[in-house]
Amino acid sequence: MHQNMSMRCELTGKTFLTGNNVSHAKNRTKRRFKPNLQNISFASDVLGQKFQLKVAVSTIRTVEKKGGLDEFLKNTPNSKLPLKAKKLKKIILSKSS
Repeated sequence: MHQNMSMRCELTGKTFLTGNNVSHAKNRTKRRFKPNLQNISFASDVLGQKFQLKVAVSTIRTVEKKGGLDEFLKNTPNSKLPLKAKKLKKIILSKSS
């Protein structure tokens, strides 16, 4: 695995889960459940520019439901955001004030 390949959503911080492959004979071997990560561009209405982020598909649906990238970041507490998202939120909040 490459070192720069991060299996982490840049907006929600979702990462892989671990579990077992269970065979018909009930033999168990460890496995990983990887998030469905996609590279996607989100448009910021406040900043008037696009940001390319690596996010989970479930996050894309959540952002659209909340009303776009700006609204998603404004309404999400900092404790639930990873570092990159916190920096983006800070920029958006400083421009919107």
